Amino acid sequence: MIEPKLYTLLKVYETKSFTKAAQLLNLTQPAVSQHIKSIEDELGIKIFNRTQNDLKLTPEGEIIIKYARRMTTLYKNLQVAIEDAKKQVKRVVVGVTPTVENNFIMSYVFSKYLNSKDNVHIRIISDSIKNLYNKLKTYEIDFAIVDGKMRDQDFVSLLLDTDYLVLAVANDNPLSKKSIVNLLDLRKEKFILRLPGSGTRALFEAHLQTNNLSIEDYNVVFEADNISTIKDLVSKNVGVSILAKSACLEDVSSKKFKIIQIENVSMLREINIIYHHDFPHTDMIKDIVDIYNDSIKIYQG
Repeated sequence: MIEPKLYTLLKVYETKSFTKAAQLLNLTQPAVSQHIKSIEDELGIKIFNRTQNDLKLTPEGEIIIKYARRMTTLYKNLQVAIEDAKKQVKRVVVGVTPTVENNFIMSYVFSKYLNSKDNVHIRIISDSIKNLYNKLKTYEIDFAIVDGKMRDQDFVSLLLDTDYLVLAVANDNPLSKKSIVNLLDLRKEKFILRLPGSGTRALFEAHLQTNNLSIEDYNVVFEADNISTIKDLVSKNVGVSILAKSACLEDVSSKKFKIIQIENVSMLREINIIYHHDFPHTDMIKDIVDIYNDSIKIYQG
């Protein structure tokens, strides 16, 4: 059903080479060139600018690649959906940000949901909020649970919870005896932080700026994308870290480390469920929200 020329186009884009695309598709190079030219003639555009050793997309090329990806993904989803319907299986792909992935309540929510349903398959993909947003647009994921916001009229945004950032410190760190610390005192500490570009890091740096400070004022000794690695290093007193409270609840409960509030810093952020208006399984969204709310009540006593 999908025009073969679109698969050729995507393969040329992925390999940045007409020759490599031809080899992978078992086509001749002239056939690949003809596919690309046919698309360009039909749409009245130029897709690639050729340089000496590379192919670069034109602005129109970027648009067609975006929609070609969306169309091929939708067709694959159609094939899977038909097979699932025959088997009476409900299959969804859920995107989560790393902080949400490390929220042990979310693990409990998914396990309880799956235990209550038959023939449901859930696949979790962890990525940055920016990449998840792009995956939603191309239907590579069915819905996303993110610590942050996506403002787009193409999607429904449902507030699941509010979260805030805290200072995570080892049990034997002198700061662990305090209930609150201030930003100036923290300049003496070694910091273990999420990578630049992560939501947690961006939120922390934004609050530093509002207090006339910057990340350069702090001794950052280690940066990582993996939250579990960061929490392990904090527990070993390698340094302190700024993390979402929701990602630390299980560790604090098991006394692996402590969390402390930071004076005059309000770092609230939302946890949202984002999905397309035409998402067919809104009953699943409702069940997940209900289980999450019940779980929070149990945890908070």
